[in-house]
Formats: sequence, structure tokens, C-alpha cells
Amino acid sequence: MKLPLSAFIICQDEERFIERCIRSLEMCSEIVVVDSGSTDRTLEILAALKDEGFPLVILSEKWRGYGGQKQFAMEQCTEPWCLSIDSDERVSPLLAAELPRLLAEPDVAGWRVTRYPYLDGFGYAPPQAKERYNLRILRNGAGAFDPADKVHEGLRLTGRVRNSPQGGLLHFRPITLHEQFLKENKYSSLKAEMRAEQGRRAQPWKMVVNPWLYFLRLYFHNGLWRCGWAGFIRAATGGVYAFLTEAKRWEREALDRVPPVEPDDPQGY
Repeated sequence: MKLPLSAFIICQDEERFIERCIRSLEMCSEIVVVDSGSTDRTLEILAALKDEGFPLVILSEKWRGYGGQKQFAMEQCTEPWCLSIDSDERVSPLLAAELPRLLAEPDVAGWRVTRYPYLDGFGYAPPQAKERYNLRILRNGAGAFDPADKVHEGLRLTGRVRNSPQGGLLHFRPITLHEQFLKENKYSSLKAEMRAEQGRRAQPWKMVVNPWLYFLRLYFHNGLWRCGWAGFIRAATGGVYAFLTEAKRWEREALDRVPPVEPDDPQGY
């Protein structure tokens, strides 16, 4: 039985992952996919899934940034409830079984859902090592994304929000450490830029404190210690991301104060 739920996905060049994502959404009455210019087989795969009977709405839209793109995708949803999911995520069997009860709750405007990362050399993190809960399921029209969010976009919602008691999203994107550090470098630049646009000044002490806090949260509070060295590496790369974000915030302001111009006649050297 289909649920009164629209899943929405933004994507570009996701041929490796998107089919498994779509197949995990078989309970949805509508699946909205907004593509921003794929040049691989993503659109071909989506067309085949639509021909197979999946209730896909496939749209093309120029990239607006993460917040703006997801807001556009959500605005295309027509069912009473919406689910925000990425191409490399899958609805777990436990969450799929729980969804009918979640959507039937009369006094809830949204549900936070946890996520289980796939760690190279280990597999999916165990249920005891779940990530923080993020708002992913909401009543249609009850919330919105901020188009100014360049990265780590989040839903803002008015109304009661609860945590889903079981299941979550399975995050499957195995990448090498080389690729992971490229990703952390890109995302830290976007976040530093976003903070600057918000008028938030750099706080250099965070270069020392935040990486450790980020690592400790992932490793101990989120339970990545249960995943051996693979969990340690994932927590450590999170610490690197936190350091780069704060260092780039400081660097931006430092270069404004002292532009990189070589002096004609340096003294004392």
C-alpha cells in the first residue's frame, strides 16, 4: 500500500547510487527527482525506473545551491507528507516498517531520522553507532530550506518535531581517503563562505577546540569507536573538516588585513 508521502531528491551524475535509493522508496506515492545537469546514465536509469512503474516525477533545474535546490524540489511535492533523501541514501527496512505509524501521528509536524554511514573496510556502522538525528520527514508546507545555505542545508519547521524510534537512512557512498579529503576541502570552503556572508567573524580559538570536539562527538557519542580503525578514520576526517572550516574563516579575514604583496625591499633578513 502506498503512503501519502512524496520523497524528493536532488542529483547530478549519480548513476552508481540512485537506483538503490529509488527502490527503497517503493512505499511512496510520489518520488520527485530534480537533476541539475547529469552527463552520465542517471537520467537513463530514472527513465527505466519510471517505465517499471515507480511514481517518478523527473525535472531538470539549474543548480541553485544545496538549500535552494532542495527547496525547489520540495515545492514540487503534492502528497501530504514529504521525505528529504539523498541519492546515496536508502530507507532502512525498520524505518520503512515504521513510516505508516509516523505519518498517522496527528500532533506531529515533522520527524527527525538518524543515519548509518557505510565505512570502507568495515561496512555499515551498527545501530548503536548511529549519527545525530536530522529533520527529514515533514508535513507538506510546514517547513522550508534556507536558500542561503551553501552546504549542510537544514529544514526549518514550525510545529512539534519528534525522533523516529527505530530505523533510519543507510548512507552508502564508499570513497577513498583521497576523495574524502577533497570533499572535506570543498565543504569547508562552502561553510566558511556561508559564515562570512552571514557576517560571522572568525574566532581563531575554534581552530584548536572544534576539531577535538568534532572528533570526540563522532568517535564516542555517535559510537564510531565500535567500528575499529574505520570508525577512528571517519571521526578523524570529521575533525579535519572542522579545522579547515575555522582556518579558512580566519584566513579570509587575515588576507583582507594583510594582502599577499611581496615587499620591494624587505628589511632585517
